[in-house]
Amino acid sequence: MTSTMTLDLSSKEKQLKQELLKLDSVIIAYSGGVDSSLLAYYGKLLLKDKCLVVIAVSPSLASFELDFARSQAQRLNFNLIEINTNETQLPQYKENNVNRCYFCKSTLFHDLTNLAKIHNISHIAYGANLDDLDDFRPGHKAAQEYNILAPLVLAKLTKADIRLLASLANLPSYDKPQSACLSSRFPTFITIDDTKLSQVDKAEKYLHDLGFKQLRVRHHNDLARIELAQVEITRLTQDLTLMNQITEYLNSLGYKFVTLDLNGYRMGSSVEKSKI
Repeated sequence: MTSTMTLDLSSKEKQLKQELLKLDSVIIAYSGGVDSSLLAYYGKLLLKDKCLVVIAVSPSLASFELDFARSQAQRLNFNLIEINTNETQLPQYKENNVNRCYFCKSTLFHDLTNLAKIHNISHIAYGANLDDLDDFRPGHKAAQEYNILAPLVLAKLTKADIRLLASLANLPSYDKPQSACLSSRFPTFITIDDTKLSQVDKAEKYLHDLGFKQLRVRHHNDLARIELAQVEITRLTQDLTLMNQITEYLNSLGYKFVTLDLNGYRMGSSVEKSKI
């Protein structure tokens, strides 16, 4: 693999391997995204059966994301364990304030800590990368409180580095669009519950099944605001039948109004409370 890498990336890959080889056993928090997938790939490669790959099944995880994660884990022969987390039942989570992710990750890491004790696993790691340190991510605080390792950060791997390594390793997730939990579709301080999460999940799965890849359905009570990658907006706007089909389905889910955001997909567009 290293023959096709730059010297810098080869050095980072070596550092990642060294960080993992320091561990006698590890649980890796896995979502199916490229970051945790690459970490799980190297964990499995280097630690064999001493690497457990764990995915948290929750109403906040999109159903098609879960299907992808399971499929990839089977293909790569990960030692996959599924656990059910109940973060969406926490009052602090339902309030959906700016620290929602902290309560989500605290729940996850608490459950993984208990799982590590059951399986006699020494360490827990997650897929934070170097670029993540520049973002506002309350989940990092929870990781520090539970002593969760971030080997990709220690190896100074950026998102671009990770995608290249994943491509070289033939991971199905190497070019997977960046994803976030379904709760990110709600404006801050708009209360979240499992029914609303299911509504968004069904809407996004429908669009995903129609072939749209980079998408979000932002939830504004009875209004659904669809965000698509700019290259996919044209496909939709030039097909009136498809627009009507999508509108009818989202109406059936309880959305009275269905809009297309002409600004296209962008991260964090539901952070502030909506004025709609």
